[in-house]
Amino acid sequence: MEALSWGEIIARILIQFIPVWIALIVTFAVSITFKRRLGLYGKLFVSTIGMAGFALVMFWVFTGILGGAFDLIITHNVLEQSGAMKNKLPGTPYTKMIGDVAEGTYPYYLLGGDNLGRDVFSRMVVGSWEVMKIAPFATLFAFMVGITLGLPAGYYGTKLDTVLSFLANLILAFPVILLFYLLVTPEIVATGIPVYMAGVLFIFPILFLVVLFNSRFFTQPPKRNIYVAITVLVGGWLYLGIAWNADPLGVIGFPPNLLVVFVAVVFVNSPTVFRIVRGLTMDIKSRDYVAAAQTRGEGPWYIMLWEILPNVRGPLIVDFCLRIGYTTILLGTLGFFGLGLSPESPDWGSTINEGRKLLSIYPHPALPPALSLLSLVLGLNLLADGLREESLRD
Repeated sequence: MEALSWGEIIARILIQFIPVWIALIVTFAVSITFKRRLGLYGKLFVSTIGMAGFALVMFWVFTGILGGAFDLIITHNVLEQSGAMKNKLPGTPYTKMIGDVAEGTYPYYLLGGDNLGRDVFSRMVVGSWEVMKIAPFATLFAFMVGITLGLPAGYYGTKLDTVLSFLANLILAFPVILLFYLLVTPEIVATGIPVYMAGVLFIFPILFLVVLFNSRFFTQPPKRNIYVAITVLVGGWLYLGIAWNADPLGVIGFPPNLLVVFVAVVFVNSPTVFRIVRGLTMDIKSRDYVAAAQTRGEGPWYIMLWEILPNVRGPLIVDFCLRIGYTTILLGTLGFFGLGLSPESPDWGSTINEGRKLLSIYPHPALPPALSLLSLVLGLNLLADGLREESLRD
């Protein structure tokens, strides 16, 4: 077989992404059809910038899910090595086997091979799944920590605000990259500190949901008790499995390297979210609708979660999108330094780090993950801009 031309390579890559194109078309068709009923999300499809950012982000979300979780896009196993394919150029025929290519094996390395003879295209695709497993969920956890602490700090003030603000400022005094780097070094991991940090940080989502349901359904005890019981049971089960690797059913577990990176992301982002929520709460707590809720006799947590929080959703949603982008860059930086995830991980940072060693001779192993990282962060920034525009009009 002859090597593919660039036109053939691009055509084959587009064909491999057919499941993603279908998912994008369906998502856009449904969203545009029902945009008037979808609130701020629906208004996103009025903004050209917002739609462009959303398309880029969802492209990688669907790529990660369909390619990384379900193997619908990849052409080869990301850990499979072939001595004959080391640093081969894009479009090189797969020459691991002599004679006919084995059934079920794609006949080409579409984006070439890396220095170990692994398929660059498949590793780029699965690398998006590594990002999707960490960045959005770790950012969500950080927001739950920041919101749970920032609302009472801004609403009550007094010594509680002083103590929490001091702790947040203490953490923020460290450069983010340095703090992130220190938290995932083997010496710190060996002390068990990340596990104890996970035990503290991961309980906040449970507290947040329990307080949320209790404040909303306080006057309806049966409904409140059901929601709180489900939250405690399911949340406690996930908490034991994720934070302590002690799931009694043996279903939930977190790889140690992934847990360390996850905890580091939550810890680094939580103080900034706390500062944002605290500042917004201090500004809004003097508004008329808050005074009206106080006059009705509503409890403090009801006012914070159901009067103040919904009215600051615009800035928080925008910051959430931007923070996922920052987290993605941090993960890439961490992988570039060879810390956090396992050495054979196909995450973009590790792949870029491996490819940079021969960048002047073979640029193809490093460029695809680098451009992927760039496009995802660009999409998140455009999405945040679109949401900012629509939230200001809201």
